[in-house]
Amino acid sequence: MKNGFFKGHGLGNDYIALDPADLEFKLTPKRIRAICDRHWGAGSDGILALSASDKADFGVRIYNPDGSEAEKSGNGLRIFARYLYSTRRTRRTKFTVETQGGLVAIDLHIDAHGDASAATVEMGRATFEPKALPCSLQVAELIQQPICAAGQSLTFTGVSVGNPHCVLFREKGQPWTRDELLALGPELEHHELFPRRTNVQLAVPVGRRSLYILIWERGAGETQASGSSSCAAAAAAVRLGLVQSPVTVKAPGGSLHIDVRGHDFDLTMQGPVAEVFSGRLTPAFVRELK
Repeated sequence: MKNGFFKGHGLGNDYIALDPADLEFKLTPKRIRAICDRHWGAGSDGILALSASDKADFGVRIYNPDGSEAEKSGNGLRIFARYLYSTRRTRRTKFTVETQGGLVAIDLHIDAHGDASAATVEMGRATFEPKALPCSLQVAELIQQPICAAGQSLTFTGVSVGNPHCVLFREKGQPWTRDELLALGPELEHHELFPRRTNVQLAVPVGRRSLYILIWERGAGETQASGSSSCAAAAAAVRLGLVQSPVTVKAPGGSLHIDVRGHDFDLTMQGPVAEVFSGRLTPAFVRELK
């Protein structure tokens, strides 16, 4: 379909998926911002653009609503997988996808209605090395490092799961508030320690195998859920001995199940995915984009 698109969400974290070959225009940061705008455009937390790959069955480019590009998105990958299945680009339930943050393997779960309503994604390995974020601190690992933001002296754990994350923990029974997320999130995203910016999670253990997180995404701001954020928080919590794997990571939008395996911190994410609608950008809107 000319100028066609697919919209889905993973626990309230919504993306538009499309094939750039179907568009009458090139995706530029300005046009991405216009399409993602919730008042003037189609509205989404980002765009998933089908791309060619010589390393995997499919490729995807992931764009944030501010027009910047993300290396990886856990919720985005589940949505992209459902897009591929729903639009009959594949009838397979197991396939690989190349992202800017590495290759992932996806296993779609088909429900009684024939819908790909959940997916398991092999998200790769977590690493705590500063060069993987990148981070300007000259330390061996970013485990409980000091940082100042919003007038507070805090400690964070830096972790990459193919994209960068800054995880802050509190003890069980001391939940973070949304006001704290809105104050800390933008400052930490743009902190001088992270020259390419970072995603932020405010996390607290709520059980032996569970966490609750609030999420500030690089280039998107506050989101209801995030697959890569859940993976990062789970890996950091296991690394610090705060929880044991497998970990249920709860966010405002719902829960994801993260398996953190071995000393290499291999990550598997399982969670739901929903299709919202498919449509096309109108000729008038496309003229405005041009």
